[in-house]
Amino acid sequence: MENPPVRRETETERLDRNWASLIQETRVVQTGVQLLTGFLLVLPFQPKFDLLTDLMRGLYLATVVASIAATAFLVAPVSAHRILFRRHRLDRVVRDAHRAAGIGLTLLGIALIGVAVLIFDVVAGPLAAVLAGGGFAVLFALVWVVQPWRQRPGDTDAQEPQ
Repeated sequence: MENPPVRRETETERLDRNWASLIQETRVVQTGVQLLTGFLLVLPFQPKFDLLTDLMRGLYLATVVASIAATAFLVAPVSAHRILFRRHRLDRVVRDAHRAAGIGLTLLGIALIGVAVLIFDVVAGPLAAVLAGGGFAVLFALVWVVQPWRQRPGDTDAQEPQ
């Protein structure tokens, strides 16, 4: 069922609804990105890590950076809300949290592609790694961007969350 065009809610009610939705969405990905980051942080201490080529070590470091940065951006809304609590800045918190979530999801996608490339390289070789990385990049683009964007026909307010 589609949302009615007008919810008949006050600006404060809309901001509260947007905030609740955004926090619920980030809860879904926060645990996953934190587990991914933890997994990545222990990899250099594994015996087979020495088998990685210099290129794969560079990719590993880029993947760690993307994963840690994704964690920072996906947790940032909580920190901002705590710091600005009761300061009557919910409009700014929601707007900034919306941006942070988008950046965090982008970085999470980059980290997941990097992990896939690393794993496929070790298990099946460089060609399989490139194919897997490209395949997952296309998958994330289609599922995370193209498909939701296609559901926005006639949407005139594509810049700010409603």
